Amino acid sequence: MDYVLIEELLVRCIIGVNEDERREKQDVLIDIALGHDSRRAGQTDDFAEALDYRAIKKRVLAMAEASEFFLVEALAERIAAICLENPLVLEAQVTVRKPSALRFARNVGIRITRSRAA
Repeated sequence: MDYVLIEELLVRCIIGVNEDERREKQDVLIDIALGHDSRRAGQTDDFAEALDYRAIKKRVLAMAEASEFFLVEALAERIAAICLENPLVLEAQVTVRKPSALRFARNVGIRITRSRAA
């Protein structure tokens, strides 16, 4: 399988369970790997044959910036679902990281992999 990578997409959203986390938006970093078959696009060099990752990025950004999840797990699940709505995407690997979650740690987060139902 081939993967289109979107790395370190920075969004600001309400996320967390603590009261102070729910008052103001905080930075969240998102990595997405979109599993698909890119052979046809690579052979033809035709945008119409390619995965439109810009459209997926726009949908993910809009959803995440308007969201108010308690858990990074829930945000990651929603992002994966958005990715899999595109018929060319067979698998979505999503990493969500909160840079400010733990003192002395650069990031805390989750990585999930979801596939299209068979």
